[in-house]
Amino acid sequence: MKNVIVTTGHAAAAAHVALAEQTATRLGCACVPRLQRSLPVLRQEYQVEYIIVSSQGQLTLNTPEGELFFHPSMAHLRVKNLRHGLKDHMIEAMGLQPGMRVLDGTLGFGADAIVASFVTGAAGTVIGLESSPMIAAVMGHGLAHMTAENYTMQEAMRRIRVVAQDHLSYLQALPAKSMDVVYFDPMFRHPLTGSASMEPLRRVADHRPIDRETLAEAVRVARYRVVLKENSRSQEFARLGFLRMEGGKYSPVHYGIMDL
Repeated sequence: MKNVIVTTGHAAAAAHVALAEQTATRLGCACVPRLQRSLPVLRQEYQVEYIIVSSQGQLTLNTPEGELFFHPSMAHLRVKNLRHGLKDHMIEAMGLQPGMRVLDGTLGFGADAIVASFVTGAAGTVIGLESSPMIAAVMGHGLAHMTAENYTMQEAMRRIRVVAQDHLSYLQALPAKSMDVVYFDPMFRHPLTGSASMEPLRRVADHRPIDRETLAEAVRVARYRVVLKENSRSQEFARLGFLRMEGGKYSPVHYGIMDL
């Protein structure tokens, strides 16, 4: 990859260097020694926009808009609510049950995949696709290695298989009816918030809307449902033919449901 390098924190143990080298090899980019240089200096010296830093067992993507890193905080709250018998609109929209197979076509921060993995359990399968190799590297490592607040969350994280691939090409290679649910949470056409935590993700994410060819492949692959998450006022539901919705009356987010 061009426009990105991998380095370590200032105090780099052997394990941090090894992780940096492995990540650079996976991304096909340079792994450079930190040598006490600041990130702005490295960015200028190597003429790149993005720097992935291996430090304290974690990968952080540094962008001009800020840092992108894995943290399961929102998923933790949702899993806690589910364990207390509360409703989760995404789970209701998917109709998820233990043992189901879920394809999350837009992994992003990974929160939705974690919640789905918690519900489908050890007998289920959750595959998270991420078309941005940089996001996939950061989130995939976090899901596989970060210590969660409790065993239940950690096991849900570990069960997710992250694949750095565009959803259309991945769907095209799958057999018909090989997944129970195919789920999409694309970047909204009209963002709901200017949250600083979202800016680094927006910088490197795939902003293309779901197209009809991708939807047709999802319908072919899914056995039970295809679900689309969008702004509740979005025209994407109508454009793609989602006629049934799930979501709170006052929620800014809705889920379009296509029953198969």
